[in-house]
Amino acid sequence: MASFPAPTFAAAQGACLGVGLGLLIATDVVYVADTAKIGSPFAALGALLDSGGHALFADRLGPHKTLDLIYTGRLMTGEEAVASGLFSRVFPADRVQEAASTAVRATAAGATAALLASKTIVGRLRDERMLLWETMAREAHAQAQLAQTADYREGFAAFQQKRPPVFRGH
Repeated sequence: MASFPAPTFAAAQGACLGVGLGLLIATDVVYVADTAKIGSPFAALGALLDSGGHALFADRLGPHKTLDLIYTGRLMTGEEAVASGLFSRVFPADRVQEAASTAVRATAAGATAALLASKTIVGRLRDERMLLWETMAREAHAQAQLAQTADYREGFAAFQQKRPPVFRGH
């Protein structure tokens, strides 16, 4: 999921454990229900968190919270998971799917080349731990490439003309 070559979104309700949790952690944008229960109760089974969960938990929660969840098997609420930086936003359970669908539609109508460039940079920050200057060089390179696209020209023209842009994905 983390390497999927387009923006990824998920809406989560109920228990978010095991492979489902691994998929959520690897997804770009995750909206969770306020009633969701998130964690890693595997130690009680003699098993361990998998699907890259250790790396992704530690990256987002830090080592102390990660190990607390793993050692105790405690489940976080959706609100706690968002407040701690694990997931994107929390919604009432009856609105979480609608919120995710709205975000997906808005993203799909966006400047896809720019969105993919950002996904690539953030993925490299996560996976390669790029530092500031390398990140800035990657951003400058991506910006130069984007400046050659029709969506880039449309975005700036729309801004200058004070109208919504109409992106075509190229």
